[in-house]
This record gives sequence, structure tokens and C-alpha cells, in this order.
Amino acid sequence: MTQGAGQEPVVRTATLRDFRVPPYAQTPVPPQAQVAPPSPVPHPGNAVVGDEQPEGYTPTERDLPVIRRGDTVQVQTVAEPRPASDDGRGPLFVVGDVHGYLDELLAALGEQGLIDTDGNWAAGNARLWFLGDFTDRGPDGIGVIDLVMRLSAEAAAAGGYCKALMGNHELLLIGAKRFADTPVNSGAGTATFQAAWLLNGGQKTDMERLQDVHLQWMSRLDAVVEEDGHLLMHSDTTAYLDYGSTIEDVNDTITAILTRNDADECWDLFRKLTKRFAFRDEGGSQAVRELLTTYGGQRVVHGHSPIPYLLGEVGTEEGEDSSGPVINGPHVYADGLAIAMDGGVTMAGKLLVVQLPLHD
Repeated sequence: MTQGAGQEPVVRTATLRDFRVPPYAQTPVPPQAQVAPPSPVPHPGNAVVGDEQPEGYTPTERDLPVIRRGDTVQVQTVAEPRPASDDGRGPLFVVGDVHGYLDELLAALGEQGLIDTDGNWAAGNARLWFLGDFTDRGPDGIGVIDLVMRLSAEAAAAGGYCKALMGNHELLLIGAKRFADTPVNSGAGTATFQAAWLLNGGQKTDMERLQDVHLQWMSRLDAVVEEDGHLLMHSDTTAYLDYGSTIEDVNDTITAILTRNDADECWDLFRKLTKRFAFRDEGGSQAVRELLTTYGGQRVVHGHSPIPYLLGEVGTEEGEDSSGPVINGPHVYADGLAIAMDGGVTMAGKLLVVQLPLHD
């Protein structure tokens, strides 16, 4: 993994108590995360061509509505165990967007046998990749980051690894902390990272608990990796192509941008990695093929866009419509070339932890 300059962050050994949802988070969705019902206008995150902004969208607006838990049916599934890879490496798992839902993450990791009842790494030489978006919208984003950092150390000691990719909400949190209310050129008027962070589910308790070690860890995350023929990335966009023609170039370029600490440059990176739906609808499979041809792999695996939105389905805030989306697992689409992993935990969906390859 590409690393930035400076010292490695110090990861302390913690107990499960450190990762429990605090009392303030006992309600399913914190008050500041609730928004009005979705508007009938086109979804504000629709994919764009080039630098053109989608109709009615700027990252300073809410990117996705939050729907109260209970609007959709929770379906728990346990994947059939599959053997490790032929080269002796452990089995490969990926995790979709967590968005601060620590309890749901602990439960999902436990179902797959990746952690024990005390929340410690229990998967030996297994390989675990998080696809980004650890914070915002949910109650305990910093608890999620602390857990991932701790599991990374424990997995390495056991001969496996636990790693993470850069999501757009990591960029948003970094920007809100570094630049706060500094005006940036948003492409749609003046904006600030602080305003965008709050509008997109930023939790004040996360900001209060955010430490330098968290910022250092997030700023060094890679954006793209290839594992066992799977091209892993956070966002369903081709904007990664703007940052290099190889995986190493993309990761080095993004790390350099964050190191330079320029507000406008960081905003442009955030804006591009907030684009979505590039693999959906007509031309979607060709967009995936462009990424695979450039970076390698046979399938793209991404988070970012909740599966209910990819399917054009969404429940209601009032909970009156019981016919909302039921998320059993990943969504395979774009002629079988793309796997969506955001089960929509912020809208009463499922936090997905899945072993690859999938059995289609």
C-alpha cells in the first residue's frame, strides 16, 4: 500500500468496550442525520460526463437521503465457506460502506467468522478489504475507524491482513478538519468542506473525537487495488482514470494531493470521487471495461452507491411502505462485470461483508 511521508500511526491495543456504540447512539438514526423525504427530481448523484455537474447537484447538497430503520426487511445470510486461494493466501473478504454503524459491522464480521465474540481478529491468514466510507450518517464513525485500525494490526500478527480504501467520506472528513470554512471553488459557486460535511451526514461527535492518528491513517489509504482478479474501489465512477494509467499512479497521485494540503485541489478530488452510477444503464458495461482494461482485473467491486438506488428502489421515511428493497447480498450488474457492495445500512438495508469470488 502506498504510504505518505512521516511516521506510521501508533495503534493501541483496545478492548471491545472501545468499540461499543455509546449511549447517545441508541436511537437507530441520530436526529442530525434525518432529512426530508426524497424529492421527485432526478437523484442528485447521477453520473456525469467529463467535468459537467449533474442536474441539481453539488457536493454541498445532501448526496443521499437517510431513511429510518424499519422501512425494509432485514435478511441475514451467512456465506458458504470457500477454500483459500491456490497460492496459499487466505480467503478474500470485502466490506461495503459502514457509515458509523459499529454494532452492525461487529455483527457482520462475526457472522463471517472474521472476529470472535470479544471483537478480536479470528480469521488467521484471511484477507479483508474495507471499501471506504467509515464515517458520517451513522452514530460512531470514529469507533469504526478505531476498530479497523486495531484489526489491521491483529490480522497482520496472525498472518493475514485487514486493509482499507479511500472513500469520498474520508476525503470529506479530512477536508472538514483541515479546511473547515475556507471557501473553495466548487464548480457551482462558493462552498466549504465544513458545510458539505454537515449536509452529507457529518456527526459532531466524530469531529470531537477525531485525532491526528485518524487523519494520518485516512490520508494514506489507497484508492484502488486489484485482488484475485477483482478491481476494488470505492466509487462507481471512471474518475479514477483522471489520476493515472496504473493503480500505483492513481494511489501515488491521490496521496500527493492530500500531502500538498491545497483546499481547492482536495475539493476537486472529493468532487470527482463523489460521482456515481457510471456503470448503470446504457454504456455501463463499457465504462467498467475501460477501468479493467486500464488497471487490470476481471470485475470491478465497489461501494458508494446504495444497491436500492442502483435498482431504482427506495423505501419511505414514514415506514408505511413495506415493499421497500430487501437486500440479501451484493448486486451484480453491468453484464456481470460490476459488483455493488453498499447494502444501504443508512436506509435500513444490510451492511455487507462478503467472501470473493461470488457464486453467481
